[in-house]
Amino acid sequence: MAQSRQALRSRIKSVNSTKKITKAMEMIANAKLLKQRKKMEANREYAQRLQDTVNDIVANNQDVESKYLVHNKNTHTMTIIFCSDLGLCGGYNQNVFKLARETLNPADPVFLVGTAIHHQLKEAGFNIINEEQISSDKISFADLKKCVEDGVARYQAGEVGKVQILYTRFVNTMTFTPEFDVLLPCTIKPGQKKEKVGEYQETLFEPDPASILDSLIPMMITDVTYSDWMESTTAEQGSRRVAMKAASDNADELSTTLKLEYNKARQAAITQEITEIVGGSSAV
Repeated sequence: MAQSRQALRSRIKSVNSTKKITKAMEMIANAKLLKQRKKMEANREYAQRLQDTVNDIVANNQDVESKYLVHNKNTHTMTIIFCSDLGLCGGYNQNVFKLARETLNPADPVFLVGTAIHHQLKEAGFNIINEEQISSDKISFADLKKCVEDGVARYQAGEVGKVQILYTRFVNTMTFTPEFDVLLPCTIKPGQKKEKVGEYQETLFEPDPASILDSLIPMMITDVTYSDWMESTTAEQGSRRVAMKAASDNADELSTTLKLEYNKARQAAITQEITEIVGGSSAV
């Protein structure tokens, strides 16, 4: 019985120690989540303004053409995948890997940002085109821009017929959904054609609407890529916070259960000792 109580004390101590770690990680993830979410929401406003500008140009110039709107016949797809560098974030990375395995052709080029599922993709036979592993935490806007430029070059050369992103959408602090976002061919949602007011009969574009679109669309798809990366990193911290909170709650429950078992064992030992004393007295 003494050994049993000693083992229980050791387990209680271990569980409480683990709980301190998970609680600290939960607090860190929550702080990072709040910080990253502010950046994500601020960037959304810029991205929306840029999208609206492109939509307005298309709405007021119905016959405008751009090389980024042209479909080619290649059936291959280049996919930029965002995952994390670290684990302990629930099903965040595995959900991304599962969607990739179920929907992508392993022979198609994949540009991976993040290291957590690199080995799994390699084992599954995916064609990862970036030679060096790229850290999701350390990647910069310039790095993402180069990644997009590589996709654009492959698309314009006819090597791929579509360029897309596999990222995790941040729905709310409890819900995170992996999904695809198509970059090329660029899909424009035409805005509402503006009415002619007073002496301003039309908007003039210099040098011409097509040239402006060819300048704006690369900016737009680069910002879409950056926005998707920010959503993914925000979702990562949210998923980690949820996972660590669940771990802390489980540690609380386990600690309570172990303490009850310890108290029962202690009470049983005391009862046995009293019984032995009483039994000895009766024998005398």
